[in-house]
Amino acid sequence: MSSKRIVTIDGVNLVLASEFEKAPHWIGMDLPLRQLRAAWIKLTETDFPMNPRIVGKPGVGKTTLALNVAFQSSRPVYLMQGTSDTRPEDLIVTPVINETKSISYVASPLVSAMIVGGTCILDEGNRMSEKSWASLAALLDTRRYVDSLTAGIRIHAHPEFRFVTTMNDDSSVYDLPEYIQSRLCPQILIDFPDSPSEAQILAETCPYADKDLLRALVGFLAISHQRDESYSVRDAIQIAKYASRICSEDKTASAAGSLRDAIRSVIGPDALQLLPDDPTAGPKGYLRRAPRPT
Repeated sequence: MSSKRIVTIDGVNLVLASEFEKAPHWIGMDLPLRQLRAAWIKLTETDFPMNPRIVGKPGVGKTTLALNVAFQSSRPVYLMQGTSDTRPEDLIVTPVINETKSISYVASPLVSAMIVGGTCILDEGNRMSEKSWASLAALLDTRRYVDSLTAGIRIHAHPEFRFVTTMNDDSSVYDLPEYIQSRLCPQILIDFPDSPSEAQILAETCPYADKDLLRALVGFLAISHQRDESYSVRDAIQIAKYASRICSEDKTASAAGSLRDAIRSVIGPDALQLLPDDPTAGPKGYLRRAPRPT
């Protein structure tokens, strides 16, 4: 295991966070990829990259998109999770007691990216409170720094530092104040992938799954999207994984039966109303379930 990297700022030693190591594969529209790349362009040496926010329903691939674009550059990539109890110091520098019983200062993934000129992806940023976002206000404008009250230092961002936050479009998040939203531009919207993309995602993620089961899940998602339900391809992946395990454990289980059991267990019995009598029989059953045009 490699030793932790330590940097010194104004006489204070900071232990840097570990980089995110694996680049995910993005399957979907090219437009949001181009939008994120464009937001990070510096047009002149004195220009600053923008701080975009990627917005969409849970499970549509916001983090995968951000990681994919981040890994296309030569910058180190850092991922940080936002939560409702994230404190300002969690975003910057945290003191910890080390093995010698003395205090070490640990830089967050965000600050680590600032120091080395990397990219920070702040996941689910609108789960954080305004107080936490306020600690980043100076970083997200032309000042490009954060103050650590814990360590008593000011940390300036490297010129190559890039930032993006993902935000869920649901009711379980905070409404951010205007002065924060105005710093998180542009807004990049992601919707559910189209059916061919969802089919490709399922096939690549669950290559062991029964093909009829995967086709049924693509149909299930299509009807779900038409009826404005929140079920995503991430839910479908979990359903496919569990249904495949049910079939593996019980050799007498049918694909249709295992699919129903998996849906009931993974996302709840209410979702079963979106299934036709035989969900693995082909698309016609789903067409009967589709809503009529208004």
